[in-house]
Amino acid sequence: MKIALAGNPNCGKTTMFNALTGRNERVGNWAGVTVDKKEACIKQSFTPENEKLIIVDLPGAYSLSAYSNEESITKDFILKEKPDVIVNIVDATNLNRSLFLTTQLIELGIPVVVALNKIDLADKKGNRIDIPALSQTLKVPVLRTISTKNSDNGLPELIKAVLAAGKSDQIQRAAFAKNDKQRYTFINELVREVERKKLSSDQQTKQDQIDRIVAHKWLGIPIFAAVIYLVFSISQAWVGPFLADYFVGWIDRLYEVVASLLGEGVNPVLTTLLLDGIIGGVGAVIGFLPLIMVLFFCLALLEDCGYMARVAVVMDRFFKKVGLSGKSIVPMVIGTGCAIPGIMSTRTIKNERQRRTTAMLTPFMPCGAKLPIIALFAGVFFAEKAWVGTSMYFLGIIVIFFSALIIRKITGDYSRSYFIMELPEYRIPSLKRAVISMFSRAKAFIIKAGTIILVCNAVIHLLQTFDWRFQVVPESAPETSILASIAMPLAVLFIPLGFGIWQFAAAAVTGFIAKENVVGTLAVTFAITNFFDMEEFTLVGSSTEVGTVLGLTSVAALAYLVFNLFTPPCFAAIGAMNSEMESRKWLGGAIAFQMGMGYSLAFLVYQFGTLFTTGSFGEGFAAGLIIVFTVVASVIILMRRSTGRRQIKTNVQVVKS
Repeated sequence: MKIALAGNPNCGKTTMFNALTGRNERVGNWAGVTVDKKEACIKQSFTPENEKLIIVDLPGAYSLSAYSNEESITKDFILKEKPDVIVNIVDATNLNRSLFLTTQLIELGIPVVVALNKIDLADKKGNRIDIPALSQTLKVPVLRTISTKNSDNGLPELIKAVLAAGKSDQIQRAAFAKNDKQRYTFINELVREVERKKLSSDQQTKQDQIDRIVAHKWLGIPIFAAVIYLVFSISQAWVGPFLADYFVGWIDRLYEVVASLLGEGVNPVLTTLLLDGIIGGVGAVIGFLPLIMVLFFCLALLEDCGYMARVAVVMDRFFKKVGLSGKSIVPMVIGTGCAIPGIMSTRTIKNERQRRTTAMLTPFMPCGAKLPIIALFAGVFFAEKAWVGTSMYFLGIIVIFFSALIIRKITGDYSRSYFIMELPEYRIPSLKRAVISMFSRAKAFIIKAGTIILVCNAVIHLLQTFDWRFQVVPESAPETSILASIAMPLAVLFIPLGFGIWQFAAAAVTGFIAKENVVGTLAVTFAITNFFDMEEFTLVGSSTEVGTVLGLTSVAALAYLVFNLFTPPCFAAIGAMNSEMESRKWLGGAIAFQMGMGYSLAFLVYQFGTLFTTGSFGEGFAAGLIIVFTVVASVIILMRRSTGRRQIKTNVQVVKS
């Protein structure tokens, strides 16, 4: 039996899907989190008859009219796949909005079971819903559910009702209305009959009072800045480094155990490959995992409490000035965990140019793969680490803002769109969901470290060990290695950026495979086993040996950090861009734009930072200026050809109700 979960955005579909299947799909207290259908089997504990039940979590939809891409997915699945039963998740705190889709689903003639979800929140508000009367009017089973609870959540009863509905032969196609106006009239009358609301809602009043401050058009920005600074302080300067030092201790012990097992009779090339190339390189990346986990935990709490939806509202007024909308901030916030789901969530944007532009710019947000780079360079070259991570986060937003403006000017598309987003209620964030989200992302990070990064570091170490005659490179002449000979021509291009050294060029190139490779490659090429001071229980500082080995000034280190954050993302994210853009020309223009943006920003940071600190421009200023102008001109030409410049005029009519 195939069961479809359908409902409005943010009604609790994915939470119920996880509870029924045992999966850990991403959930959030805001709309736009689910953008594609997910399928799994319901746990045997919910099926006493041991019947195989397949449940499909569909994207949120307000109606079957399919005004957006995710609504099209829901509509197409229901109409074409024809599931055996539809479980319609209805938000008990907002019956008027939810029942529009409910009536449409019932009219299809497919068995429907209504799950009155979030009933606990409705009870807290003092709202009372006459469930038997609602069920009798709709002529379908209606059950109370609280999918966030582990027990007494109504889910076993829901599955029993689903099994009964799926095996029943008495299915009648109901008809509630001939058009939308009649449907709204029917729903309003039905809600007045079955729901008794508390006359005054103190909780709603408090929420409105909070939103007047948090979502204020001017106060919202500094509040957002303070929140992000606090998040990065906790993850990068306070809790994260403390946990990281203990974590790195296990890596050091593994290094010592493997070294003792190998002994002295093993080929030195194999020894260095295992110890320095694999354990050292992968360990250098894994060492930053606690910092990343703490950051993910904090972001999960912000999402669950409902704050991130307010961020989208605050940013809408700025984004629409450059041709985007508040919906564009949703993929960018999701992209702070990983750029791939962030890019995939751009399909919620109906306007084609806005969707493609958002997919192109979402990788500019610092994702989990970039956090080890931020943590490394902040810890080595800057005494205060929190402001570096915070500044990179807001620099990403600023770069996205101006990039969107540039793309709008290049494409000549001045079409307007409107942003409508339901603000979820504030709630106390669930520590359990935050922990699950944290470990889920950490698992993906570890898998990548144990596969892609491990192989890449092993290859880098071998290329650094041998020359083109496949002879071991002397320690006194590392520049004769295969890796150095490949990276040196690229390093010349990086001289105007302040890091024209082959090791940094090699690390930047491997970063296109996976951004975490930047840290691992630097560890391998500079023969650094880890980046932590085990005695002081802190990340290494600017006066430590690591800073001396890397040999960069603070300005050059900041330029290298900026370069890696704003050049094209990993290959997997580029593949997601290709899928969502649905245009090879747009993809080529996007990669060229990202490369040009990263190079230009790194050039500006290094040259003007050097001018500010030393009184003169850095090395290669003139050559870098020529490269930047050439890159910018080439990107503009390529973007014009790939996007097709056009100007769209629209007539906008505002209807007040």
